[in-house]
Amino acid sequence: MPNLRLPLSGDVMQTINPWNWIFKSAGSQFGLVNINLGRSADPALEEDILNEVGSYGRQLGRIGDALGVLIKHIRPESLSDDEKKKIWALESQLADIERVKARRTA
Repeated sequence: MPNLRLPLSGDVMQTINPWNWIFKSAGSQFGLVNINLGRSADPALEEDILNEVGSYGRQLGRIGDALGVLIKHIRPESLSDDEKKKIWALESQLADIERVKARRTA
């Protein structure tokens, strides 16, 4: 027997959300959490990087890891007191990040 479908019959999947109609036309966001990552010169490129390379957190994590390696190889005696404070602040923040990660995996 052939598969016969009358108009307005069959599988139809459509999300109907009137909130989108109201707020999308106004150009604003509405929700419990709205995140604005700022303006970008090339939003499509930024989206590709986030999808294909990694999130901002992952990118910053890799930068932090690399800086941690470089910090281990500098001589603190060659730095001014202000430069030492900046290095200590970064090391402290990297240690805090590692503590949060360890808590998450525990």
